[in-house]
Amino acid sequence: MALNQKVTNYINKLKSPQKEIVQELRKLILKTLPSTTEEFKWNQPYYSFGYIAALKEHVNLGFWFGARLKDKLLEGTGKNLRHIKLRTLKDIKPKYFEKLIKESAEFYEKHKKKK
Repeated sequence: MALNQKVTNYINKLKSPQKEIVQELRKLILKTLPSTTEEFKWNQPYYSFGYIAALKEHVNLGFWFGARLKDKLLEGTGKNLRHIKLRTLKDIKPKYFEKLIKESAEFYEKHKKKK
């Protein structure tokens, strides 16, 4: 899959540690879902399962259908959307996040088919 240049530009403008966290999450997402489409919407990297948002003190890894995932790390109170806050590279748990990304992508595919 070709990397989205707008996402690359977004990442290159970030400061540490957000820059490194977003870079690692991007790699993990693209490895986990090689057929996903990487876009740049609402000023952040956007994928079928969710998004990455670099904020002042942390990075959010968001899941569109996070409310349906059984997980204690997910935060938020919206109808569907949930996120995980990452403050350092050590907060990234590759195998664990791969599972969440795959599950959220499955919910997205089911939802898309209903439309």
